Amino acid sequence: MYRVVRLLARSRRLVRPPGSASAPGLGGVPVLPLRAPNAAGMASQNSFRIEFDTFGELKVPNDKYYGAQTVRSTMNFKIGGVTERMPIPVIKAFGILKRAAAEVNQDYGLDSKIANAIMKAADEVAEGKLNDHFPLVVWQTGSGTQTNMNVNEVISNRAIEMLGGELGSKKPVHPNDHVNKSQSSNDTFPTAMHIAAAVEVHEVLLPGLQKLHDALEAKSKEFAQIIKIGRTHTQDAVPLTLGQEFSGYVQQVKYAMTRIKAAMPRIYELAAGGTAVGTGLNTRIGFAEKVAAKVAALTGLPFVTAANKFEALAAHDALVELSGAMNTTACSLMKIANDIRFLGSGPRSGLGELILPENEPGSSIMPGKVNPTQCEALTMVAAQVMGNHVAVTVGGSNGHFELNVFKPMMIKNVLHSARLLGDACISFTENCVVGIQANTERINKLMNESLMLVTALNPHIGYDKAAKIAKTAHKNGSTLKATAIELGYLTAEQFDEWVKPKDMLGPK
Repeated sequence: MYRVVRLLARSRRLVRPPGSASAPGLGGVPVLPLRAPNAAGMASQNSFRIEFDTFGELKVPNDKYYGAQTVRSTMNFKIGGVTERMPIPVIKAFGILKRAAAEVNQDYGLDSKIANAIMKAADEVAEGKLNDHFPLVVWQTGSGTQTNMNVNEVISNRAIEMLGGELGSKKPVHPNDHVNKSQSSNDTFPTAMHIAAAVEVHEVLLPGLQKLHDALEAKSKEFAQIIKIGRTHTQDAVPLTLGQEFSGYVQQVKYAMTRIKAAMPRIYELAAGGTAVGTGLNTRIGFAEKVAAKVAALTGLPFVTAANKFEALAAHDALVELSGAMNTTACSLMKIANDIRFLGSGPRSGLGELILPENEPGSSIMPGKVNPTQCEALTMVAAQVMGNHVAVTVGGSNGHFELNVFKPMMIKNVLHSARLLGDACISFTENCVVGIQANTERINKLMNESLMLVTALNPHIGYDKAAKIAKTAHKNGSTLKATAIELGYLTAEQFDEWVKPKDMLGPK
């Protein structure tokens, strides 16, 4: 209690008294006020403390845990505003990584008091408790150095606070010497990228796809006995069941999950331990393997150390591969959503074979209009994912020498795609797929009027005569049966025996 009161008292002072000691290299400028030990802070919004980096001193908001390097980045990269901040999954992944590194560094001799404070602060980052202390945008250095230092500064200052020290003093926990020990931005940022991507895939993307797959599979079974006309080139074709049509969608989503899972072993490889260029300078033998094992234990995912750290730093082919699998998934979902909305077009003047759930009014001027909005949302998501993949592809192709410097942009787009696809699949399933009904009256009408049922006559009278029947019937507006009899190619009994939609659904 005494320490809390003392800290609260200190938090009211912006700077030390004029005669107090100052930080090294600041020419006697008084520095380092301390605020109350909580994430929100007790100082007013306009209060600052003085911190410094190798370029000099800067004012740091007294209610924030970050330090001078973070402030300098906010000054140098005013691009896009709050909507372009580093994705929170990356920040949380950094928390996991920094905790794992501190634990391993403790094994290698890091003071246990410092290591434990770092681990506790890193846990708060990983749990999202300190999200307000990460203001940096994606559009910064291509290695993500500023975000790595943002994390180091936040963890350092939070750990210092836990130990009763002064924010910004870098004592007893230094952001570089302790939080970033045996690490470089060049290996920590790609490690955080992979952790974030893997977690998002497992927590958002794959569950969303699985839910959609299961719903489509249920509809495929529900519609198994409903025979309808098929369409190729958007024109009438031979019959199939509505269940068979939906089974194609089921298989597409199944393959989507298979492709994504197939890309994950490369995502599970972590760059940690490669440090600046992949050689592992300033680490200890076994550090890389131990960090990967700790991350695996913390996440429950099978992370391992990267087989080749030079590749892990200089190229991000694994993320391009994962993005490519998501791009293919977007293509699949675009096709599925378009088919369903076209089959549900109408209600009076379209195909009208499906009855889609009516979720909300569709027009501000046309009363009673209802639109296939879930299909539209899913197709827009698919388009965005395709665009994201273009950016990821460009970024992945620009790894120069020992370092790729498109890292922040690449992970922003990969995470964006995973989140959009996962969320959109859930929305599409719950608000559309589960409520789809077959309009059997319309389906039967369109099937019975189709000229392509004539295909069943090919084995009996030949292609040319069958084509003559179809063309004549279309020209005269008559039925296939009446035209076939009129042309003298077969009898009514033969037509009824040979042209049966239910016998046209598979090989003989």
